[in-house]
Amino acid sequence: MRNNFFLLFFMAFLGLAACKNSSPKTIDPAEQRRLDSLEKVKKAEEAEKARPRTAADIKLDKEISFEKYDLEETYPYKDTTRHFQFDKIKEKLAYIENFQREPNTYAVLQNYKNRNREAPVVENFVRNAYKRVSDSLGTEKYQSAPLYRTQDSEKPSIYGRDGSLVRLKSSDTLDMVEVSGISFDGTWFVPKRYVKTIGDTMNINHVVFVDVTNQNICTVERTGENEWKIRSMNPATSGQHKPPHAMETPVGMFVIQEKKAKMFYVKDGTSTIEGYAPYASRFTNGAYIHGVPVNNPKGKIIEYSWSLGTTPRSHMCVRNASSHAKFVYDWSKTMSSLVVVID
Repeated sequence: MRNNFFLLFFMAFLGLAACKNSSPKTIDPAEQRRLDSLEKVKKAEEAEKARPRTAADIKLDKEISFEKYDLEETYPYKDTTRHFQFDKIKEKLAYIENFQREPNTYAVLQNYKNRNREAPVVENFVRNAYKRVSDSLGTEKYQSAPLYRTQDSEKPSIYGRDGSLVRLKSSDTLDMVEVSGISFDGTWFVPKRYVKTIGDTMNINHVVFVDVTNQNICTVERTGENEWKIRSMNPATSGQHKPPHAMETPVGMFVIQEKKAKMFYVKDGTSTIEGYAPYASRFTNGAYIHGVPVNNPKGKIIEYSWSLGTTPRSHMCVRNASSHAKFVYDWSKTMSSLVVVID
């Protein structure tokens, strides 16, 4: 009995000791303030990291690699001035930074010269000034990919331009591939024959900007997060609206899809080769960034033209000094560089 009494007493003592040891410790107020401050800083850093980037976040510095025909940010033209629209360029670069921060599987819409089959007619089509079928946004059926609202839609709603960058939302082995536009808005279904998968490791570090209002071109290169360097600032000549053959260079964002050391072209309205354009980088439909056209298939490369930087006069393409076209040709990367056309 006595032993039981001592055993119960000892167990009670251990229980009190355990309760005492398990009681919460009092934290020094100064230490608590320090911990709270660290937590606040951590949350602020996480919020800053997740925040969408804006034009104000983009650091764009001039570090020229191609110096010939270099233009100033603002320069004279006839009795007025022209300039590089760096505010717009920074907005586009912020957009490029933002979509690259997300995990994506990238793809490009392709239908150059209707190689992947002529697209069906959209629901509400019009005929443009060139007598060709276009959607309500002005994108032609020729060389475009049909975009369907649902997988079971009977007719496409709009067209996606050749060279448009998209995100894959479904497997690219399905008959109808679901894509989310990067070059355009919305989520759509596209027959798989128009979709070329690029993959999930696409790093866009080279972007060519073409300004169809100021008739100039600049190249920019990503050197760090939100940091870009201007590599060239040159005069250019874009496409003109002149039915039935010459067309404007379309405004938008496109992937450089292929390159040709010589891009041969035909005489308007014929199948006869009239000449070639050197160092051509194709970004949408038949639109290339290229050097000065040579109206002789066997002629020598022409370096410069008085018409560069003046008024639109090309057939959708973007003319440059031939040495600058070669710079773009060598510097940009196929299927991982962009051409952004602004107005």
